[in-house]
Amino acid sequence: MFYQVYPRSFADSNGDGVGDLGGIRNRIDYLVLLGIDAIWLNPVMRSPMADHGYDVSDPRDVDPLFGDVAAFDALVEEAHARGIRVVMDLVPNHVSSEHPWFHEALASAPGSAERNRFHFRDGRGPQGDEPPNNWPSIFGGPAWTRVTEPDGTPGQWYLHVFASQQPDLNWADSGVAEDLEKTLRFWLHDRHVDGFRIDVAHGMAKPADLADHDGWEENELLGHAASDPRFDNPEVHAIHREIRKVLDEYPDAVTIGEIWVSDHERFSAYLRPDELHLGFEFHLTLAGWDADEIREAIEKGFAAVAGTPASPTWTLSNHDVDREVTRYGGGARGLARARAMILVELALPGAVFVYNGAELGLPNVDLPDEVLQDPVWERSGRTDRGRDGCRVPMPWEGTAPPFGFTSASESWLPQPDDWAALTVEAQLADEGSMLSLYRQAIRLRRDRPEITGDDIGWHASPPGCLAFRRPGGLTCVLNAGTEPVALPAGTALLSSTPIADGQLPGNSAVWLV
Repeated sequence: MFYQVYPRSFADSNGDGVGDLGGIRNRIDYLVLLGIDAIWLNPVMRSPMADHGYDVSDPRDVDPLFGDVAAFDALVEEAHARGIRVVMDLVPNHVSSEHPWFHEALASAPGSAERNRFHFRDGRGPQGDEPPNNWPSIFGGPAWTRVTEPDGTPGQWYLHVFASQQPDLNWADSGVAEDLEKTLRFWLHDRHVDGFRIDVAHGMAKPADLADHDGWEENELLGHAASDPRFDNPEVHAIHREIRKVLDEYPDAVTIGEIWVSDHERFSAYLRPDELHLGFEFHLTLAGWDADEIREAIEKGFAAVAGTPASPTWTLSNHDVDREVTRYGGGARGLARARAMILVELALPGAVFVYNGAELGLPNVDLPDEVLQDPVWERSGRTDRGRDGCRVPMPWEGTAPPFGFTSASESWLPQPDDWAALTVEAQLADEGSMLSLYRQAIRLRRDRPEITGDDIGWHASPPGCLAFRRPGGLTCVLNAGTEPVALPAGTALLSSTPIADGQLPGNSAVWLV
């Protein structure tokens, strides 16, 4: 059980309205109460925050927004003392445009060793005033930005698959790998972290010719066509093998790749014994509210790791996608469906990732234009509102914003006034709350012998439903329809909604033993 902490939105300890490491440490007992095994921290490394930490200017330091290295060490110590492991976000595809290397590149001539750490190219057209190729940025606009040379003349262009403040590294340069090894050891050896979630793990390697591509039918954050030259190039696997050599010196550490690759064979290649330990498989995240679609997503999750040493991974949301309550229809209906889906997810074998606030049933927030901060908003010409709606800070207690998140008058993104019933305080006092359901399900998943075994067996079920059984004896039934259905034989261990007369209501799930 991994719990994803988006640090700026979890808890604020210094009253500046932004969550930090001290806030996480102050709330560590809540994570113990929830029952999770490990924390995954979104980036806390030094950054100008053009993309909320995914633009790293110093990968071996903590950004003052979140604290310092001493605060990080204190958090790791507190977590370890309570049996909770700490996994960091690692961003090897790109750095910040404020990274010393990029400043050196800008001050150096075309063809220099400093520029070879990145993808600098001459422009096309008579004056070199057109981008070197037709690649778009994931965040909108072209994937190239032109620089001014040291002599003041218009110069070369550099590649940034994401924002212009995130120049892509050139992994064909040996110094890039050498520096990453220093970073890995800094956190694993010196800071005692337990591993890394690797951002854009299917990126990094770029084709040497950086040629035009005609098939831009997909250019979005959460999915890439198999032909997309920006991702999943064969050379990326050599990079992961080098990372794994370092990780193997720390046998209790783990790597988890963010891999937006839909083809099972290409996905499983990242999970070979000498590459990643785990890979994020997003089919369940992207599945709609349909029993057949959910079953297909589960089958794809198993197929993605077949023949590898890795277990499946399951997640319903993260900092890049709409929260599940909203995706499943919003309001009472969306909440009921999200309650059902957490029982489906936790009944599956493998690693489960829970995004902070999912256990409270938080929905996305429709924020006003003037507070949006995601770079997607501006780079898309204000046509894509970005991801801020799923990043609104946690409500902890009280009846009005900022709900105990901060001692400041407001949080970095505003919380809705109507979240009073969703606070941790309110839900701990309610045995029927989403938080109480999560706690029960996580405890049972850990303790019950029926929830064991590495696979599942599908059972016949009525239209609009699915049912599967774990080898240990647990049966999970989901009714994605609207009408009640008769349950198979068994005793209800836990249900997402009350059951009466052997009937499972619509938009509900149950565990039977």
